[in-house]
Amino acid sequence: MKIERDTPGGANSFSGYGEGYVEVNGRRLTQSAVVGAQRLVTDWPAAAIAELSADHLAAIIEMKPEIVLLGTGRTLVFPEPRILAPLYKAGIGVEVMDTPAACRTYNILLGEGRNVVAALIVQS
Repeated sequence: MKIERDTPGGANSFSGYGEGYVEVNGRRLTQSAVVGAQRLVTDWPAAAIAELSADHLAAIIEMKPEIVLLGTGRTLVFPEPRILAPLYKAGIGVEVMDTPAACRTYNILLGEGRNVVAALIVQS
């Protein structure tokens, strides 16, 4: 699915998503990624929500977002609360949703000027 949306000041935004990929500014990503307005981590090692660990959250915490959208793949799967504890301890809000919903929500929050990061599990 293609997404058309105005992006503030050349910020990273989702331009599409589908089975086994997301697109950021027209660039197709087929592996899990972390997307912030000014930073893109294309080698995020969390390949499945069951593999998510507190160590995977370090790159996100460094970005200092106000909210993280955790895209869990094709379906919504909640991680163990202890896994997300470092985000909460850092005062960062977390919303868990499937990856397509996280892409759409990220673009909306980015358009509102929010400091948002999407951490996405991308499955083929």
